[in-house]
Amino acid sequence: MGHTNLTIDKNPLNPEEIIKNLLSNGKLFLGEEARKKVRSCRQFLENTTSRGAIHYGINTGFGHLCDVLIKPDQLEQLQENLLISHACGTGDFIPDHISRIMLLLKIKNLSLGHSGVREELLDFMVDMFNSAAAPEVYEQGSLGASGDLAPLAHLCLPLIGKGRLNWKGAKWEASKWLSKIGREPIRLASKEGLALINGTQFSSGFGLDAVVRSKLLLKLANLNAALSMEAFNSHLSPFHPQIHQLRPHEGQMVVSAEILNWLTGSDIGSRKKYSVQDPYSFRCIPQVHGASYDNIKYVYSIIETEINSVSDNPLIFPEEGLILSGGNFHAQPVGMAMDHLALAVCELASISERRIYQLINGHRELPICLIEDAGMNSGLMILQYSAASVVSLNKQLASPSTVDSIISSMGQEDHVSMAANAATKSWKIVNNSFNVLAMEFLTAMQALDFRKDCELSNELRRIKKDYREIIPYMKADRVISEDLEKTKVFLNRLLENWLMNDAI
Repeated sequence: MGHTNLTIDKNPLNPEEIIKNLLSNGKLFLGEEARKKVRSCRQFLENTTSRGAIHYGINTGFGHLCDVLIKPDQLEQLQENLLISHACGTGDFIPDHISRIMLLLKIKNLSLGHSGVREELLDFMVDMFNSAAAPEVYEQGSLGASGDLAPLAHLCLPLIGKGRLNWKGAKWEASKWLSKIGREPIRLASKEGLALINGTQFSSGFGLDAVVRSKLLLKLANLNAALSMEAFNSHLSPFHPQIHQLRPHEGQMVVSAEILNWLTGSDIGSRKKYSVQDPYSFRCIPQVHGASYDNIKYVYSIIETEINSVSDNPLIFPEEGLILSGGNFHAQPVGMAMDHLALAVCELASISERRIYQLINGHRELPICLIEDAGMNSGLMILQYSAASVVSLNKQLASPSTVDSIISSMGQEDHVSMAANAATKSWKIVNNSFNVLAMEFLTAMQALDFRKDCELSNELRRIKKDYREIIPYMKADRVISEDLEKTKVFLNRLLENWLMNDAI
């Protein structure tokens, strides 16, 4: 796999190229145009503050303390204190790759030239990213307004020699890591601490990873649907284009066409059928998967806009001579989008579990529990239990986060988004749903081995052959979780191949 390097400049980034950069251990480079904008913004800020103008967070306290003026000789200490005091997260540490997505997004945010940071700070952050270091960031602690304060403080502590990070397979104290790479901690200048922790990069980092993964899971769900249809000997009429022309939701039409494409060359349309029509989990695949497609597309557009935006405060406009205090740090757009994503992906898992249930029930000349000598063997009976358990957990997690708000900062911050909670729980739903889809894939493959005479499409036949080279047909009971873990490895490779080859 070649390296996918990224140049941070005026051009927008898309979520897939960021994930490709991480998967390929690519590097970041700061473009010259971005450097010019950063230098211009910093110079304007310094000129303005040297004349004694008062601006929030630059020479004042923060939050409820916004009316407290800070002396000029205390401005640097103010910024360092901000990072230290706001680093109060708790819970589990987030995955390293999410930490690195956060760092990349923060670099992109600051490079747009409206935050007032120095070029040397951005260079330091780029060097940290390119070293493959991942600061330790706690999962819990952000309200998703005033930015993702606590997690971003933890992300940026290593810049000033504090906190911890993961590097080259080991945990490092930031001070020792800096010594190892021959760097000194950076002294933050005015506005820089605030610029580092103001923003939505925790929520949007989890959101970015979740929405790219969701696009891949939708493609996997459509592949699963085709395999399960083959095994269940389903009707093709629900996928006829004329049905969907009468209700032309984009997702419905796209999903129907994609599944027919998976089935091109199959004899499923000419086989003898066992019923007049199929259960909803087969017959309504275009409508259910299609609705998820439409929601995922919407969420993707929100995340793509967010990661290419400036989300700190106050914002600096050198050409207009303005420093404006606003609310771009409020992560309501991301939070509501992630609540939508939770529902979309939940449904992919929910209907997938229903197809597992139908396949193991002993219908349509398939043996009950998809096993020989059922009774002596339990086959895939309990696999459906496991799938149902995960689907139920997803439903509990899917309760929207953004309907909640808890007042903070002595009433100054009286409405917050809870976007961080929306993002992390939706990310968990995505991972849970992958487990369910892997269960359906395993089930469909087992069922297909009882359809000896069916003719699969070339693509489905190839996938089945590759899978059976790793996991053989189950003739008698064995430890299914071992097969499931191997199935997940197989599917993750398939998904990564789709991503790297732009097949989503």
